[in-house]
Formats: sequence, C-alpha cells, structure tokens
Amino acid sequence: MRPSLNKDGGLIGLTFHGSNKLRLITAGAEAVIYEGLFLKLPSVFKVRISKPYRDRRFDSLIRKERTLSEARIIIAARKSGVHAPAIYYINADEAIIVMEKIEGLLLRDILDKLTDSERCRIFIDLGKNVGILHKAGIVHGDLTTSNIVIKDNNVYLVDFGLAKYSNEIEDIGVDLHLLLRAIESTHYEYKDVLFSCFLEGYRKVIGEAELELVLNKVKEIRMRGRYIEERRNRGV
Repeated sequence: MRPSLNKDGGLIGLTFHGSNKLRLITAGAEAVIYEGLFLKLPSVFKVRISKPYRDRRFDSLIRKERTLSEARIIIAARKSGVHAPAIYYINADEAIIVMEKIEGLLLRDILDKLTDSERCRIFIDLGKNVGILHKAGIVHGDLTTSNIVIKDNNVYLVDFGLAKYSNEIEDIGVDLHLLLRAIESTHYEYKDVLFSCFLEGYRKVIGEAELELVLNKVKEIRMRGRYIEERRNRGV
C-alpha cells in the first residue's frame, strides 16, 4: 500500500506490507514526521503539511517542489559520499518522502558523555562530511547537533528540509556559523576544541585557501549578528 494523505494532512494507509503502524515523532510548522516500517525496513515518513492561508493550487505546487528538491539533494549528497539517509519512496503530489531511519543517537544527546578524543574524532568526521557536501555544491541550511546522528561510530547528516544547491560563500559561511552557534549554546565548554577538530576534517576536503575564505565569511556573519544585537540592546 502506498502512503497518502487524508483531508487533514495526516497519513492514511498506516500499515505497509503487513508492517506495524506508524508512530508520530514530531509535528512542526512545515512538516509532520512519523516512523515505522516501509517494505519491512525501519523508515522515517516526512509529510509537508498544507498551509490554509495559501491558495490551494499554489500550496500544492510549493509542497511538491520542496519535496522533490529535498529528495534530490539527499540523493546527490549520498552520491557525493556524504553519510545521509537513503530515499525509499517519494510521493511528490502529496508531499511525502519515505527515507531510511538512521538507527543511531543524536550528537546533541551524547556529546557530554563522550571522552575528549571521541568528541574530536566525531567532529573531524563531521568536518569531512560537511566539506564533501559543500564541495558538491550543497549547503545543509540547518547544521546543528540535533541534525547529526552517530551510528556505528560514523557521522550521518539528517533533516535536509532547508538544504539547497549553492556555491555562494555566504551560504557556506552560514552553515558553519549555525554549527558554531549550536555548539556555543549547548556545549560552550567544548566549543573551541570541537570547532578546531571540525576544521581539521573540513580542511582536508576543501583545502587551505578555500577554508580561509569560508572562515573570513563566518567572522563577517558573526560580526553582523553582534552589531544587530547591540543595536537591539540600545533600542535603536
């Protein structure tokens, strides 16, 4: 049975080839995420939800295009060598992607439990994966420790909902800025070491010259953010 939507945007056909029912994981502003079995494989079901304030045809077109774009980017990322979920099924008309469930642990949840050497090794691996992604002309768009899964000591990138094709240094810099901001906000005591380890892996893929350009852009982005924050604090 193929997954499809009911009138409220929920999945119907909740069993597939005799598998168990789907379980709701999260319901966000843009998509609803379920997990269950698809063709007897542990899977994640991502459904982009309809926006009632948009014209129905326009809404359908947007969700279809974004669904196809995300699936294509994940496939391209995997082909380039990035660890990312396999795509099992796409229903663009109903904005559904069924993908591999990475049976691992969120980096956010385990970082404090690791040794210094384990943390560094993971961030070197993360740097290599992000470097491969950027070299393939893809930016993740939401590079945080909540979207990084550790499985069998390997780093997997997940949730490509905000990913896009881009070689713009601004977009690449934003990816690294988001990661740095994430580790600053949740694991401040490790931030310098973790980012240094990340850059070690990243440098191996993109090279020293490109790294310098990216880091200069990251500094610029962070300075802009501080300037805006200072103006807010002054009430300007």
